[in-house]
Amino acid sequence: MSRFTPVNFSDIDLHGPFWHERLETVLTRTIPSQHEKLEEAGILESLKLPDPPPPLRIPRHPNGFTVQVFWDSDVGKWVEAAAYALSHRRDADIEAKIDAIVEDLANAQADDGYLNCWYLGREPENRWTNLRDNHEMYNAGHLLEGAIAYFQATGRRRFLGIMERYIDHMIARFGKGPGQVRGYGGHEEIEIALMKLYHLDRKKKHLDFCAYLINERGQQPPHYYDVEREAREAKNGGVDPQRYVFKDYEYNQSHKPVREQDKVVGHAVRAMYLYTAMADLAAAIDDADLKRACEVLWKDVMDTKMYVTAGLGPSAHNEGFTHDYDLPNQTAYAETCASVALIFWAQKMLHLDLDGQYADILELAMYNGALVGLSRDGKQYFYANPLESDGTPTRWEWHPCPCCTMNVSRLVASVAGYFMSKAEDGVAFHLYGGAKTTTIIAGTEVTLNEVSNYPWSGDINISIDPAQPASFDVKLRIPGWCRGASVQVNGEALDVATAENGYLTIRREWRGGDQIALALPMPAVRLYANPHVIMDAGRVALKRGPLVYCIEEVDNPGGWVQRLRLPRDAELRAETRSDLFDGIVTLKADAIAIEEAEFRELYRTAPPKEDKAELTAVPYYLWANRGQGTMLVWVPEK
Repeated sequence: MSRFTPVNFSDIDLHGPFWHERLETVLTRTIPSQHEKLEEAGILESLKLPDPPPPLRIPRHPNGFTVQVFWDSDVGKWVEAAAYALSHRRDADIEAKIDAIVEDLANAQADDGYLNCWYLGREPENRWTNLRDNHEMYNAGHLLEGAIAYFQATGRRRFLGIMERYIDHMIARFGKGPGQVRGYGGHEEIEIALMKLYHLDRKKKHLDFCAYLINERGQQPPHYYDVEREAREAKNGGVDPQRYVFKDYEYNQSHKPVREQDKVVGHAVRAMYLYTAMADLAAAIDDADLKRACEVLWKDVMDTKMYVTAGLGPSAHNEGFTHDYDLPNQTAYAETCASVALIFWAQKMLHLDLDGQYADILELAMYNGALVGLSRDGKQYFYANPLESDGTPTRWEWHPCPCCTMNVSRLVASVAGYFMSKAEDGVAFHLYGGAKTTTIIAGTEVTLNEVSNYPWSGDINISIDPAQPASFDVKLRIPGWCRGASVQVNGEALDVATAENGYLTIRREWRGGDQIALALPMPAVRLYANPHVIMDAGRVALKRGPLVYCIEEVDNPGGWVQRLRLPRDAELRAETRSDLFDGIVTLKADAIAIEEAEFRELYRTAPPKEDKAELTAVPYYLWANRGQGTMLVWVPEK
């Protein structure tokens, strides 16, 4: 297991233009506007347990389910994102809003520690009767993560104490001991939160409860969800009041014990949350078998199930996976939450072995599959992220299930925590983009300052300033997409070929003023899909550095962008555009455009006419910020 642990995001100053702008937007616009939406949607009011409860804001589905059951989780995620913002910059108004939420939760909490506002306000007699569907543990997990973040940002323990009581209630109720219920949540999440709590307080009971939830999942016979369904049916005249609409328990990854699972199945976000906790637990208890299970599942995703943008899940039906190589573009679900959760998992896998393959995917998801979910103005979102559009999809200001809104904001607010890791005798740089921190390495205070205009440029400079000369490792990630990287220390070239597992290790005595120059060439490249991905046959995706590109109608006037063809020998030209989005790099190429106007029949024997054209591509994460129009990631190649 790796000896490295992440440097806390609050200890890193992101001064590079790319992430500084995104961070400021989230802190000043996204988080305040989300609180307004939580109020408008009635979510904050629900914490007060109004009596009598008001009519449902979101009607039940035909199977009896309403997404209002997990409103608590949206509150928890907002508190977490807001607390991360406070770690950057204290704000009395935001703190007052969080304290008001904490007060409502304290008043709502039952005497035995139970805390779920749906059940407490609407059906207290049905607590813990449907773990399969109704998100009690999931809600608790997000509230706990919010409580931990708020404690770390402000030192205030009240919210954390409320949640610790709730966790104690669950520990007493669920487990394999006498009188306990052998249940676990249908939507994984609390496992991540329990590991965070364990890392905070080092209490073995929290580690053990997480281990129980992970190890108990999928154990049978009998299957726990069958047991609780039979109990509901017995109580309701042989009818389950909330019908399960999926054919099996693959949907929630409980079809078999987790250590026996070798294919990634079901709901994508649930899967990513489970694997994140599995990897974290494997590192904490040095469990080689659990680590091996994570590696098998990782390989399955990478080899057969991930979009080129690091999107996950092609199907809206189960918000998740179908079969190998099923990666449709226009109907891609690729939920923002799933890419955010992939980042969580990748970071945990990275710290098992410090293997660059995990940092490569972390970066890919960060810049593409996750960041696309937040608009440039910080107030609009995507839930699903297709790779092709006929012009009808638009960003929305809110959603009946607003999980992605707070997921992307909490990610951006804490993004600095993915940049560096440290050990007693070393530091590792995973991401670049302008980051500075001061920390203790080899017993010495060291200031590390990485300066770059990444991801637009691969020219990176890092200053190493120890308070006194000290010997330690500096590990530089050489991205898997990069060819021809070069490194110099104080002007002396190093052999990059000595890099292992994606990291070049520089071991030396460091002195104040030492400088590292890292050059990562970023030519634009074409990517081709595995032939089994039949949707992308004869097509090519464009990529430069960590950024996947797309073509939008606004940059390619003349009609729908699907009319464009890219000749195989056409040069891809990078062009800096200071007039777009405060400065980006676009890609241009000579292309061919089908003449659509003269093709009036539905079918004919003569091929359409073609004209010369110029193709312009922008980073995928920026699409749909300039009105509606067609969009394409996989461009037909001629």
